[in-house]
Amino acid sequence: MKAAVYYENGPPSVFRYEDVPDPECGPHEVLIKVEAVSIEGGDTLNRAGGALASKPHIVGYQAAGTIVEVGAEVKNLKPGQRVTTVNAYGSHAEYRAVPALTAWPVPDNLDIREAAAIPVPFGTADDCLFEFGRLKAGETVLVQAGAGAVGLAAIQLAKRAGARVIATASSDERLARLKELGLDHGINYRTQDLVAEVRRLTDNKGVNLVVDPVGGSTLQKSILSLAYRGRVSFVGRAGREPMTVDVQTMMGGNQSMSGVFLGAEIGTERVRANIQRLIDDVAAGSLKVVLDRSFPLREAAAAHEYIESRKAVGRVLLIP
Repeated sequence: MKAAVYYENGPPSVFRYEDVPDPECGPHEVLIKVEAVSIEGGDTLNRAGGALASKPHIVGYQAAGTIVEVGAEVKNLKPGQRVTTVNAYGSHAEYRAVPALTAWPVPDNLDIREAAAIPVPFGTADDCLFEFGRLKAGETVLVQAGAGAVGLAAIQLAKRAGARVIATASSDERLARLKELGLDHGINYRTQDLVAEVRRLTDNKGVNLVVDPVGGSTLQKSILSLAYRGRVSFVGRAGREPMTVDVQTMMGGNQSMSGVFLGAEIGTERVRANIQRLIDDVAAGSLKVVLDRSFPLREAAAAHEYIESRKAVGRVLLIP
């Protein structure tokens, strides 16, 4: 099969488009023919500095397609069925084998490209808001990096739950595109003082919950934006800055911070059922997947470079 591979970490230019052996389907796995790859933020981080499971390495968490083979112990899925899948690596290829536990059936009326972009961003956003963020109707949420995949999902889920939604982005144009998803107030973090603007928008009270996939210096601003008894769901370091924060201010406000990692529980019945519910909600039209651009698989380097330019609003796909 063809795959976008690399032999060493580095910038997008490390990618090579090569022939590699087809993956084997283990007894508890399914083998799919990949139809759409959703490039995750973690994929770019892993390419830049993550561990290589093999040489050459095929990076990538998420891909959707059609099952061509099921393992002997798999009873709930069958060949010919469309699924969206998650695994630690292996998405940037024409075929991938994944545990059946992390493959979800795709409803007939759902575009396979949209399905590819659902499990990690929507599952993560849902956990940040509800499982760990304990969001209630009437509260105010700040979503950092609102134009990213987790941000886009969090805006919709928070609004649907009856929250007031504030989000940040790098331009007024990107913020304008978030209005249709439920955004109440946007903050351009390049031209506005984030903490001061949050205080202004909340009558100096702060927000009840922050969803922060950025980390670094942004995480400090998230903490300073909290209301009394406010919570931060910290879910990544997309900003790639060193993680140095001062948490002393949290004590006086009885505030809390939870680290969130969907992968730690992705094989549990709770998360599996939750992701299937979110997939079904997208199929029913109550949630929306925002797709920005698609690239051929052979142009993985260009796709990663485009993502890192921070021009995208929504998911960038690779199409084998």
